Amino acid sequence: MSKPVRMILAVLAGLVIGSLVNMGLILLSDKIIAPPEGIDSTTMEGLKAGMHLMEPKHFLFPFLAHALGTLVGAFVAAKITCTSRASYIVGGVFLVGGAVMTYQLPAPLWFETTDLILAYIPAACLGLKLASDRGQSAPSTTN
Repeated sequence: MSKPVRMILAVLAGLVIGSLVNMGLILLSDKIIAPPEGIDSTTMEGLKAGMHLMEPKHFLFPFLAHALGTLVGAFVAAKITCTSRASYIVGGVFLVGGAVMTYQLPAPLWFETTDLILAYIPAACLGLKLASDRGQSAPSTTN
């Protein structure tokens, strides 16, 4: 398989698997930390309407979902390609998605800042590190 095809497939696999982790944690969050009374957390409109009722504890699982989804996606991409580029692409795509969400679903500034700074690129770097530590050869930074 050619390098470009392998890179595209690795990034796609990382994005799909990372998104599944993200969504799984988001779906699990309401069962572990119940939303405030009166919030319909199943729709964007319901979340927007009830955002002012959210406490810091309600932002824990969204942050974990973003960070762990990115970490797993970057790990998968690095394992498939043995390069760092795929991990950084996955992290960048998730970062752009997170930035878009800050416009679609306004949250407190402290959460948006923490999320955008700590959940995506650091998680992609950690996923890359974990992938290189577990394999026989470290992912290359040149490909």
